[in-house]
Amino acid sequence: MPEMPQPEAQALAVTLPIRQLAEFLLRTGSIDNRFTGFDRANEGARIHRKLQRAALHAHPDYQAEVSLRQEVTVAGVAYTLEGRADGIFKGEDGVVTVDEIKTTALPTEAITGEQSPEHWAQARLYAAIYASQNGLPCLRVQLTYYQIDEESVLTFSHDFTADALNEYLVALLAEYAAWAKRAAAWRLARTAALKILPFPFEEYRPGQRAMAGAVYHTCREGGQLLCQAPTGIGKTISVLFPALKALGDGVEGPIFYLTARGTTRAAAESALALLASRNPGLPLRSVTLTAKDKICLCESRECTPDACPYANGYYSRIKAALWDALEECRLDAPTLCRYAQKHTVCPFELGLDMSLWCDVIIGDYNYLFDPVVNLRRFFESKKDYLFLIDEAHNLPDRARDMHSASLAKTAFYDAKKRLGKGKSRLKTALEKVNNHFINWRHDCEEAEADRRVLFLPTRNEDFDHLLERLCEPLEQWLEEHRTPDDTHAALLQLYFDIRAWLRVADTFDDHFVLQLSAYGSEVRATQLCLDPSAFVAASLALGRAGVLFSATLAPPSYYKDLCGLPDARAVALRSPFPPQNLGLWCTGQISTRYKDRDASLAHVAETLYAMASAHTGNYLAFFPSYSYLQAVYGVFTAAYPHIAVTQQETGMAEEERAGFLAQFAAHPATTLLGFAVMGGVFSEGVDLTGDRLVGVAVVGPALPQVGPRQEQLRRYFEDTRGSGFDYAYRYPGMNKVLQAAGRVIRTPQDKGVVLLIDNRFTQPSYRKLMPPHWAHLTTLTSPAALTGALANFWGAAPDETCHLGQ
Repeated sequence: MPEMPQPEAQALAVTLPIRQLAEFLLRTGSIDNRFTGFDRANEGARIHRKLQRAALHAHPDYQAEVSLRQEVTVAGVAYTLEGRADGIFKGEDGVVTVDEIKTTALPTEAITGEQSPEHWAQARLYAAIYASQNGLPCLRVQLTYYQIDEESVLTFSHDFTADALNEYLVALLAEYAAWAKRAAAWRLARTAALKILPFPFEEYRPGQRAMAGAVYHTCREGGQLLCQAPTGIGKTISVLFPALKALGDGVEGPIFYLTARGTTRAAAESALALLASRNPGLPLRSVTLTAKDKICLCESRECTPDACPYANGYYSRIKAALWDALEECRLDAPTLCRYAQKHTVCPFELGLDMSLWCDVIIGDYNYLFDPVVNLRRFFESKKDYLFLIDEAHNLPDRARDMHSASLAKTAFYDAKKRLGKGKSRLKTALEKVNNHFINWRHDCEEAEADRRVLFLPTRNEDFDHLLERLCEPLEQWLEEHRTPDDTHAALLQLYFDIRAWLRVADTFDDHFVLQLSAYGSEVRATQLCLDPSAFVAASLALGRAGVLFSATLAPPSYYKDLCGLPDARAVALRSPFPPQNLGLWCTGQISTRYKDRDASLAHVAETLYAMASAHTGNYLAFFPSYSYLQAVYGVFTAAYPHIAVTQQETGMAEEERAGFLAQFAAHPATTLLGFAVMGGVFSEGVDLTGDRLVGVAVVGPALPQVGPRQEQLRRYFEDTRGSGFDYAYRYPGMNKVLQAAGRVIRTPQDKGVVLLIDNRFTQPSYRKLMPPHWAHLTTLTSPAALTGALANFWGAAPDETCHLGQ
């Protein structure tokens, strides 16, 4: 029995997943969403478990998910191979069998057992390691294919001697050696450079060193950190820099910098560019993952070899593209597109494949937390990853949405109508689902005639079964009708929505409710995730450390609870800026409660005029809803036509948003007052430094609108936490307030005012949620008092304004 090659002294070290090795060297062909889409990756895990349970009945000694790890040196590279065999058992003839399970949508006649050589390679590598570690002279390698549409199982097997398996393993590692040496050499150079990497500024801002120290300690020691740091402290570099230093001190990585908005991804890119400019030649590679629709090089996105030249033959050209692109250190969207065009490969997939070779991966939350689109190439098991979660106050709501799903009756009725006259299995299945919605409408009408909303504590298994039976004829229709027209798009979207629903149904427990709503002819069903904490915690547990940071994480107990991190450390940093540079007042005589809004319009408009007329500059007024914004806007423009105004419109495109912000120019000669919505694109992640913005008015505490969904959340958290109103209304609302107010002071030189318009801001339950640097908040009871306070603030020297208005 031959032994595995032993490690050589001073060999370059590489940890390599077995599946990654097999697919990288042997996968060929094209990207084809006809056979890889429809959320089948998520289905695969469920099918694996199903087949493993069946195999255990046939083979009582069947071991599922067998972890394998082997150190082996080939061609001067010390590899650590890692992976999990789907199953290992002893056949009837006594030969040990390594079973590799694959799900596929390929037609049955196309499943020959030889159509995907990377599958055999993966199983043979597992077998080589298992034979070596258990002293076996020979093994059987079995591929088990599950054909999704027909629900059939096909098996193929070959017997191999241990010598042949070992020779195969050595041959593949020798073929991979050039790539491994390049990766290992890069890692050595990167680690050495990061170990001595200096902070990119001459000195830390007050509080910045403390934040960096807390992040570094968490990245080194492991665990989770919630860090609330005031806007303008320099959070991005304060988090990235210590995480990079942790890589320099031996943490494996990579770093995942995850954001809720594109603007914060740009901030991470800028921080890395700054480090590179201050340290020429720094060996640090990053990639920014951009949504497929935004980075696609085709006029219409259809990821099939017939429709897309960048998908056709992708796997045959990707290695050349990767080798070329490894010359780059910062792989943003334009850079990925340039290499994609050069090598005729998909830029989206190129970014994903490049991520395996990068030290920092920048992308949306969904690449970690969304069960449909998360990066399975990384997150199949726990590793030494560092997760940096920017604007983390958004995470609970985003996670709740990722684990919820909705379906509407009209989508099924419309799909049946589009299919035209005549009978078919698909139309029959659609009609049965539509009829179920009709029954639900009757239930809603009987339960709550006035509101027509019904909440149920359990999933509806009859409905889910109808959806499962609908999938097969719908899949068949989509395969047979490939013309990209409106009907195809509608049925394809319906299929995606059904798969999302069934995925959520598999996780439905007492953290969910089934919401049924009936309005006119429409009936909507939603599997609503009330508490996403277990899902968030499970995702963060895949890494070594998680740092969740934002200007607004108060109270920390709320975020620790909803992120499932009871043992996380929480720190709150004080503002590094002079408190006298921030004028901070509350109008105690105005109520913006929903019942008082009509009466408040003139008072709010008058207060905004007092702010805007006190000092020439750019101002923003943030409102809890667009309808309230429009009402005050109408009153204000009629009463004060000489003040220039601009307002946020609903559904603004990216160019329109940029145009809105461009109006807030530096050194304005006249005053501009902008009207925007709290929680929208202009209240977070907008950086209007200097005198581009000198004042913000926050109209009301931005409590979510009372409705069936919010009331269900309130009841749930009242029952489970005893804090229903806080969890459903007060905490989310005040988060938006603090984010909007944080647009004003961005640098130590900035000077500006924040005006809180609502008497609720004077209440202790709201005051306790305000940051320490708001301790000088002063309540005023008349427009005249505000006018006087503003005149004193703008007219006095900065060090004389701290207590004005009292």
